[in-house]
Amino acid sequence: MKIFKILFLLFSVGIFGQSNISGNPIYNFPKIKSSITMPVTIPLSEISNIINASVKDMIFQDDSYTDNDNDQFKVKVWKTRPIRLVGDVNQNILIEVPLKIWAEKGLGTLGVYTYQETTFETVMYFKTALSFKNNWTISTSTQPMGFKWVKKPVLDFGKIKIPITSLVEKSLKEQQQNFSKIIDKQMAEQLNFQQYAVLAWNAFSQPFNISEEYNTWLKITPINVNITPLKFYGNQINTNIGIDIFSETYTGTKPEASQPVKMVMNFNFIPLLADQFLLQTTANIPFSEATGIAKKTFLNKEFDIRNSKVKITDINVYGEANRIMIEAETEGYVNGTAFISGIPVYDEAKRKIVLSDTKFKLRTSNMLQKLATSLFKGKIVKMIEDEYGILTNDLETSSKKSIEEAFNKEYYKGLRMTGKVFNLKPHQILLNDSGITAVIDINANLRFTLKGF
Repeated sequence: MKIFKILFLLFSVGIFGQSNISGNPIYNFPKIKSSITMPVTIPLSEISNIINASVKDMIFQDDSYTDNDNDQFKVKVWKTRPIRLVGDVNQNILIEVPLKIWAEKGLGTLGVYTYQETTFETVMYFKTALSFKNNWTISTSTQPMGFKWVKKPVLDFGKIKIPITSLVEKSLKEQQQNFSKIIDKQMAEQLNFQQYAVLAWNAFSQPFNISEEYNTWLKITPINVNITPLKFYGNQINTNIGIDIFSETYTGTKPEASQPVKMVMNFNFIPLLADQFLLQTTANIPFSEATGIAKKTFLNKEFDIRNSKVKITDINVYGEANRIMIEAETEGYVNGTAFISGIPVYDEAKRKIVLSDTKFKLRTSNMLQKLATSLFKGKIVKMIEDEYGILTNDLETSSKKSIEEAFNKEYYKGLRMTGKVFNLKPHQILLNDSGITAVIDINANLRFTLKGF
């Protein structure tokens, strides 16, 4: 049974932490505490499969004429179709068992009997109250709910017709009580999720790669698990599972695994969880790419100063402390190197990473008048502020695609995950020796469907 390898998926979201790009030093980001919430759907057909697998087609057989005070009665009871389960509004499962019954009755006296047999069908009903205990086990209490005769059984001895409903029902009621115990026993054994929760928990102590493009590794440390009460519908059971976690992301370096556990903590029941969650991931823009954007925008561009022209002949982008530095070589009225630096921020309206708190420095061999220097500074700084920026459209689109691809998979046979990203945007811009790291906030939801316990 793979049902609670579901946890392997439940812990696989909520992304942020430490980064390393192509061998550069690791950022010592603190662990980020966050929560993830997702609906889980368990089709009642899957619980039905457990019950059907545990109940043989031949449910009951009495091959003796002389038992039960020499009742001269034999009976066999078969399951004719798979047992069917339906949820009701009172959080119970209604169980329907279709039966075929063969019966044979002897009529006579002093040891001389004439036997007649008949075959008929009925439906047996049960009600099961199901509860999920916070130690990951399922508790059920199944009660018989009687029969529905398609046609009442009658033995036809020609002139004598003998109804045997009471004889059959006596045997069926005894078996219905036994059958209730079988249902509870099988469900308790098959729906004990603690061992699978431990397997999933320890599987997740191994960090895994979530982005081949950025060589990004995710490490999750679960803290707490919350579950809303089970809700029963016509053909499924729904609940929401919320997990409080610490999450860390590493780019380029696989982190060490956490220590394995022998038992998963008990979960908490809470009345309501949100149906969306926030996760974070990182994407990286090398300075070589940032320089390429600057060259495409400004190389060989000219602008006027005091009836003369200044031309940008070369441009380079790199990081210095917490600022992006744009180094522009110019010729014409100003021959020299202009250094424009700024703190990178995300402009949501432009969907660009732009510069704020801009500073200017000029290195030149010719001495300019103070006014000319001021005019040059004003022109080039305004041009950089207005026109330079790293568009994040592609970055956001590729991140959304990557996350949704990870969300819409069947990671284990019978466990299907579907998810959708609702909103995605850069939240924080960080610098390192090799490039720019964008921390991306993502609003999403997930749904798990279990098939094949």
